[in-house]
Amino acid sequence: MTPGARHAAAIAVLDRWLAGEPAEQALTNWARGSRYAGSGDRAAVRDLVFDAVRCRRSFAALGGSATGRGLVLGGLRAAGTDPAAVFTGEGRAPAPPTADEAGAPAPADLPEAVALDCPDWLAPALRRDLGDDFVPVLQALRRRAPVFLRANLARATPAAARARLAAEGILAEPHPLAGTALAVTANARRIRSSSAFAEGLVDLQDAASQAVVEALDARPGMAVLDQCAGGGGKALALAALGARVTAHDADPARMRDLPARAGRAGVRIDLAEEPRGTFDLVLADAPCSGSGAWRRAPEGKWALTPDRLAGLTALQSRIMDEAARHVRPGGRFAYATCSLLSAENEAQADGFCARHPGFAPVTRRRWSPLEGGDGFFLCVFARAAR
Repeated sequence: MTPGARHAAAIAVLDRWLAGEPAEQALTNWARGSRYAGSGDRAAVRDLVFDAVRCRRSFAALGGSATGRGLVLGGLRAAGTDPAAVFTGEGRAPAPPTADEAGAPAPADLPEAVALDCPDWLAPALRRDLGDDFVPVLQALRRRAPVFLRANLARATPAAARARLAAEGILAEPHPLAGTALAVTANARRIRSSSAFAEGLVDLQDAASQAVVEALDARPGMAVLDQCAGGGGKALALAALGARVTAHDADPARMRDLPARAGRAGVRIDLAEEPRGTFDLVLADAPCSGSGAWRRAPEGKWALTPDRLAGLTALQSRIMDEAARHVRPGGRFAYATCSLLSAENEAQADGFCARHPGFAPVTRRRWSPLEGGDGFFLCVFARAAR
């Protein structure tokens, strides 16, 4: 495919996304109907689409409309590329820019919230909660997320995992956020087809997510409940440390791949429809706005509303209260989110302490996207022994 054809394909996918179809589904449907597109074409179109999703407000402003065509035009202008070089109208390329499209503002003239791709209603809260980091963090969330791997300590040391990856042409470097974290620097698209991945030496997991697990100080033999396991990334990391992990999720379908992933990783994870009894450690990586991971899952930014946020904070409180029931006396409860908002983080931790005087916070930590990984929050509470 020519550059023009790739941009035209991105326009078509984005129009489907703007009409309500999830971006991944729209990309899959386009690829199925475009057998002429090679792997390089599919990757290029995917990058164009997700760049536009991350930067929806600014690209629409620069492109003159909140349409697939406007977003792609705006993306070219944001990159300093003359759209006329791509929008030629030749072959499968989009038609040349119209006079109206040529009159869009320059990037430097955009209002701050538009330039940062921040919803207006969220800007005051994020500005308050992030302080001086408001602008650099929002700028970081407009860019593609780094690719991180977790060295699976049940299979290999980080050094051994790096060596196996390098033998397959995949280069990775240690990352300071966690001892198991490897930042992929070359050939990330080969990971899933590599033998290192197939044999469970590594798994895909954000570096800050790994740092959260590391901060839990899980020990071999410790009984751990992952109360909101989802796909199971943290459960797998905890099991690799020798913990006896039980995984639960309110939607069991989210865990459907976990048994296969655990088998590949060489660890055991018990799945529970309903947790029973008490545990040494209970982790609740609760549903949240995902604001710390918007560069990785950018659709969530545009789907979030004040009502949705209020619903999430109410759910988080209920999850925390339920988790407290499963912490043994003398045990610990860990509450985590990938949110940047204090309403989902510090305010929830303070509210939990007020409702549960038998628990006391012992660790409270934020990870910023400026540290390289996603934005995360963690608060660990110790339950009184009696």
